[in-house]
Amino acid sequence: MKRFKLFFFALLIILAIIGFFNYPKLNIISGFASKNLASTMYLSERSAASIIENDHNVPLIKLADEAYDAKKSFAFATIFGLMERETICRDGLGCVLINDDYDKTKSLLKPNRTRIENDLPFPYGNQGIQDTLFKNINYERLNAAIAMAFEDNVVQKTRTVAVLYKGHLVGERYLDGFTADTPILGWSMTKSVLATLYGILEYQDKIGVATYAPFPVDKNPPLTTKNGITLNHLLRMQSGLAWDEDYKSISDVTEMLFLDADMTEKQAVQKVIAEPGEVWNYSSGTSNMLSGILREQFKTHQEYLDFPYSALIDKIGMNSMLIETDMEGNFVASSYGWASTRDWAKFGQLHLNKGNWNGEQLFAPQWIDYITRPTALSDGTYGAHWWLNSEGIYPDVPKDLYSANGYQGQYVFVIPSKDLVVVRTGLAEPPNFRANDFLKEVVSAVKN
Repeated sequence: MKRFKLFFFALLIILAIIGFFNYPKLNIISGFASKNLASTMYLSERSAASIIENDHNVPLIKLADEAYDAKKSFAFATIFGLMERETICRDGLGCVLINDDYDKTKSLLKPNRTRIENDLPFPYGNQGIQDTLFKNINYERLNAAIAMAFEDNVVQKTRTVAVLYKGHLVGERYLDGFTADTPILGWSMTKSVLATLYGILEYQDKIGVATYAPFPVDKNPPLTTKNGITLNHLLRMQSGLAWDEDYKSISDVTEMLFLDADMTEKQAVQKVIAEPGEVWNYSSGTSNMLSGILREQFKTHQEYLDFPYSALIDKIGMNSMLIETDMEGNFVASSYGWASTRDWAKFGQLHLNKGNWNGEQLFAPQWIDYITRPTALSDGTYGAHWWLNSEGIYPDVPKDLYSANGYQGQYVFVIPSKDLVVVRTGLAEPPNFRANDFLKEVVSAVKN
């Protein structure tokens, strides 16, 4: 009994120390657990047990206690019984982590969706897969390459892979519990979707990347050049505005994603640390600021909600895709886009086609040149909301590869010189996921 009391007393001291030093962080931990559990259950229709056992089996997050109600579409999470956070799910808008001021009873607009029906096979339609054999593809080697992505999967943690060649699905594989129709969170791949919306607007002569970015009333008067920031600077992460993209601490990005009601404001009110174009600093706040600027291009909130779907997502038949909104109805374009692996592949194919989808041009072919032009000071790794291989991050893969990348190893790889689109989703990034080796083998299986 005495030992038990000593153990209990020691445990209380440990918890007190953790609480003292990390109490604000508990809000982030329980917020992530609540949000991810609700969204994944609601949008991917996966079981809570699977999500908690796999997705949440990471340091700190696995300490959260979670409760949910699938029928009512909400989830709660606490950490050591503290910092309860609630997430609710809304038809057409996905799930949102709410605060005490959020009015659950208010009527919400939702995007109008259109499902285009035709008799075409994937990717231009949904009438099955075209059974085409290419003489220049070594299918045995391709299948071995795909299998490689799933080897030692306790470490690599690959969930799905799909490979398109010349617009044909030539290989795919899914971990148990996932199918071709399972929506998967793309995390920062959503940034590339946002950039595409700007490409579409520019092609429609409604906006230009040289346009100066509008700013709200500034709470932190900067130096003299904030009004010199253009959309190009924002798309290239070169605004010169301060931003801390640290997911392991209380930072700008974690406050935005797990505390802010309006995620479009966080970046806009940061201090200027450099002239526009003088630094490159990856910022999810910049992407959500661009989402807010996108909203300002439309007269009504309904038009804003409809635009990504009518101009892009539904236009190319990404029927599974949904971009979640924040408490103020803004698309969380930095992080919260969901789509099936095949629909992510459609997105890549649109870019391989230079904006042409089954004969209709959605954005200018030159937009690809723009997004794949290396941004100064990024060491050749970044274009305009797309990642690049121009300096050989993947040394055994063509340097014209560019990609939409997301947290924990979500990828849409586009390799123009090989007519390839490769999608990989999972729970691990390089070096745990052997991306270069996998892509090398996929490319080697195709002889041009």
